[in-house]
Amino acid sequence: MSASLRVGVIGVGRLGSLHARHLAGFDGVTLSGVYDIDTGRSAVVAREVGTTAASDLDALLAGCDAVTVAVPTSVHAEVGLRALGAGKPVLMEKPLAATLGEADALCALAERQGRQLQVGHVERFNQAIRAARPHFGDLRYFECTRLAPFQSRGTDVAVVLDMMIHDLDLILHLTGGTAVTEVRASGVAVLSPHEDVATARVEFADGAVASVTASRIARTRVRALRMFQTDGYFSLDLLQGRGEFMRLRPEARFGQPARLEDAVEIVELSTPPADALALELGSFVNAVRGDEEVVATGREGRAALALALRVSEAIGASPAVAV
Repeated sequence: MSASLRVGVIGVGRLGSLHARHLAGFDGVTLSGVYDIDTGRSAVVAREVGTTAASDLDALLAGCDAVTVAVPTSVHAEVGLRALGAGKPVLMEKPLAATLGEADALCALAERQGRQLQVGHVERFNQAIRAARPHFGDLRYFECTRLAPFQSRGTDVAVVLDMMIHDLDLILHLTGGTAVTEVRASGVAVLSPHEDVATARVEFADGAVASVTASRIARTRVRALRMFQTDGYFSLDLLQGRGEFMRLRPEARFGQPARLEDAVEIVELSTPPADALALELGSFVNAVRGDEEVVATGREGRAALALALRVSEAIGASPAVAV
């Protein structure tokens, strides 16, 4: 590899164009080019970030050391396999693939090639999660709410794969990959061919429980996460990147005192602000250089996909919901 890591971006819709803008500003990185099947869009983004619009995917792959991929989920496997087959490390936007078979193929090829495969579970870099991390203990219960106004982008898949998978990945990550023992879920399609609203209850072998809700037909945007452990609980606003840890006072006893504020101390969670996507892309660059481990590996992305598909199956098995 050259001293300046050459990174290409495949797919320059809303998210891919953000990839390109961040990478164009990184020290020690050359944005070697962008490619999109919409050649007009590719040309516009290339001009905006000062790079070239590749004529085809092979041309992009020939001129880079690594790629980020932000194409529709239905072609994640096709594009990822071509990039990995060309020997390029890949940052694949979530979900890793559309099916477990495709995810397995991507993971297997990355391992055979000895190339990094990272999945874009960007909430791992959320400011609130980074601030809360030093206080994490034995997390036992999770309440996740993720709401967004409707937009056509992302409706090629159900809300579980579009939005809920962010929280499912976080839960799997924070529980250390403990086996899932039961999933119950329900959902309904309202404005798209797939479920636009879904709720799930996930139980783990160690007794941990998660209650997860996602909707892409809300009037306001919400990304809230509450987590409970034996010495207190977290209330995190992932949208604003802030939160609190209500830490149980050592002298507190069951049944006493009468007021919550006498039983807990409120720890305001803070950490230096930083763009989560920029941190994610930086972590990928560092992993390709060998300076740090991959965050959200292909296998972890596969686990998040497996749980998301299990939620979708549970929705399919639940009684129909009238709208």
